[in-house]
Amino acid sequence: MVKRAQRLAALVVLGFGFRAVAQNALPSLADQQAFLRKLDAAAIERTHHVVRYLPAYVRIPYPEGDVPADTGVCTDEVIRSYRAVGIDLQKEVHEDMVRNFSLYPHKRGWLDHPDSNIDHRRVPNLRVFFQRKGVALPVTTRAEDYSPGDLVTWDLGGGVGHIGIVVDRKAVLSNRYEVVHNIGQGPRLEDVLFSWKITGHYRYFGPKP
Repeated sequence: MVKRAQRLAALVVLGFGFRAVAQNALPSLADQQAFLRKLDAAAIERTHHVVRYLPAYVRIPYPEGDVPADTGVCTDEVIRSYRAVGIDLQKEVHEDMVRNFSLYPHKRGWLDHPDSNIDHRRVPNLRVFFQRKGVALPVTTRAEDYSPGDLVTWDLGGGVGHIGIVVDRKAVLSNRYEVVHNIGQGPRLEDVLFSWKITGHYRYFGPKP
């Protein structure tokens, strides 16, 4: 019984049918909070940049590659925010896709093999990656369930995906945390958490040591 209790205590159980995550697979609570504060600041800093919404395929270096700084889409704001805190999502997503390509979505018109130029810039791939390598949190309609540093994905309609980062700024009217995202007008800080159908809710602290 003691050993069984110890095993159970070593797990963080996420409700609503989500998977359990080993306690020792995550940083300490203090380190998590410190990381989320840095990510929050990096995301807010992105709103000071002028970025033209340009979804074109672009060949970029690997690792640490990026499309031109004055262009990008919603995923690029997440990628750039993480890069500002020392995490290269291009590298992390590519490496996981090379090892586990069959677990990632294969849409019509996509390549039939990993592509470090574009794979990390696709919302469906990020959803699988954060589910596998981060912490998958419940999708709810309660604003209090979403915290600064959380990643949220949406379906804009017709299967068009979108992604943003919840930040520590609250909207005056709703008192909800706002979101940094780029839906066509560059990186913006807006009260859009429940503007579209939420398809995913995650936290990602970087590659495990």
